[in-house]
Amino acid sequence: MRTLRALLAGDRYADRVVPPTGFTAQLTLFVSGAMAFLAVFALALSLASGRLADRWGDELARTATIRIVAPEDQRAIQTTAALQVLSTTPGVAQARALTDEEQQALLAPWFGQDLPLDTLPVPRLIEIEATGQGFDATGLRLRLAAEVPGAVLDDHGRWRAPLVSAAQRLRLLGWTVAMLIVGAVAAMVTLAANAALAANAQVIAVLRLVGATDSYIANAFVRRFTLRALAGSAAGVALGVLAVWLMPSGGEAPGFLTGLGFQGAGWLVPLLLPLVCAAVALIATAYAASRALRTLT
Repeated sequence: MRTLRALLAGDRYADRVVPPTGFTAQLTLFVSGAMAFLAVFALALSLASGRLADRWGDELARTATIRIVAPEDQRAIQTTAALQVLSTTPGVAQARALTDEEQQALLAPWFGQDLPLDTLPVPRLIEIEATGQGFDATGLRLRLAAEVPGAVLDDHGRWRAPLVSAAQRLRLLGWTVAMLIVGAVAAMVTLAANAALAANAQVIAVLRLVGATDSYIANAFVRRFTLRALAGSAAGVALGVLAVWLMPSGGEAPGFLTGLGFQGAGWLVPLLLPLVCAAVALIATAYAASRALRTLT
């Protein structure tokens, strides 16, 4: 507590030990600001990936599709039979057969708008929307196999798993990048503190001659570099949050890039970065100062 109070209050005589300007000061401010700016985007990527994974998982888990693969003269009959089976299946909220226009719209990106569905053996698609509890896919497959032999159920499981896994890995990647950025800040502050200590070796020797303790000298460096990292990272976070806020939202159903940002309480997460950078700078400078002062004896 005494160290924290001394850090906040400062000592104008001890502060003179560390040069207020120069290469190390500019390096600390710039790198901490740049790293904080990049960390904001890493956190935005991580949080957006988490939301994307949840949305993909929920949407694909609530939907399924049945393909009616049957001769043309049996297709309508089996479609009706499949709809009757779905109407009595627990967990199915709604089921409907897609129209020719809807199926043509689905195939248009691959085959064009003029695809003649009536001349091609295109299966009839039935769209299923499940309730919150979902339905028993295995039991439904058995019923369809017995009553509608041309029906093939696709519960989107093979699509959902890799998409959700990819989004979750992106979220992990975002947090990993944020941790690497914090590590880079620690390394940079350590190097800058070592350079400042080496440049002020003669001043430190004089301070020792007049009775200054190593803890007194170290606190001066810790305070100056911690405040520099705090100021630089605060500026970087402000610019990063502004840049994220200015990105397009994509409306009510944003995609991956247009949905990159913070929502709700997520906007408070970047505000912790300056405190994290300051804490990292404090620890790194204290470690560097203690080692450097031992070598300067």
